[in-house]
Amino acid sequence: MSPLLAVFDLDGTLIDTAPDLVDSLNYTIAARDLEPVTYADLTHLVGHGARAMIERSFALRGAPLNNGDLQPMLDRFIDHYRSGMPGRSAPYPGLVAALDRLGSVGVVLAVCTNKMESLARPLIEMLGLADRFAAITGGDTFAVRKPDAEHLFGTIRLAGGDPARTVMIGDSLNDIKVAANAGIPSIGVPFGYSDVAVETLDPTIVIQHFDELTVDLIERLVG
Repeated sequence: MSPLLAVFDLDGTLIDTAPDLVDSLNYTIAARDLEPVTYADLTHLVGHGARAMIERSFALRGAPLNNGDLQPMLDRFIDHYRSGMPGRSAPYPGLVAALDRLGSVGVVLAVCTNKMESLARPLIEMLGLADRFAAITGGDTFAVRKPDAEHLFGTIRLAGGDPARTVMIGDSLNDIKVAANAGIPSIGVPFGYSDVAVETLDPTIVIQHFDELTVDLIERLVG
């Protein structure tokens, strides 16, 4: 039988990256004199990668953004964000203990995020977590990204897992939808960046803290 596989979203699930995302986004849009975004705005901006965050920030401020302006803005964001890593980003309470608990009984771990892999991987490495994950995939790893099921299926393949033995853990719509699209159980966490309560997104189950993420729970979800 294939091992159990737990696939995690990154921003708002594994790591609280909000302070650094806000800082880099505000640095980026300051080039066009846009009013800074706040943490409250972040829930409407995160989830589809840096390019979408920039586009949504301009839309939020009612400012035009031409196609020719987007790549320079994206480069500005990436340079600022990468140079500040890991910044104030930190694992959520109980996460490291949960990874240890699952890993100690043979549960395979992976990351599936819409953040660019070239940003996700070094962040995870700098936080000392990379060696725990059998696969780390980003929004640019494949031709598709969450909520397309192939992003999750591709992550499962790279991790050597079996969809029938996999759960997806995330904080927002893309995470719950990619799991549903792949026919995989989902575990919602309420402490991330969703702009609506994660319970309303119909995950298979919601946990309030990573202390609740156990091998028994995963086994029960995969049946």
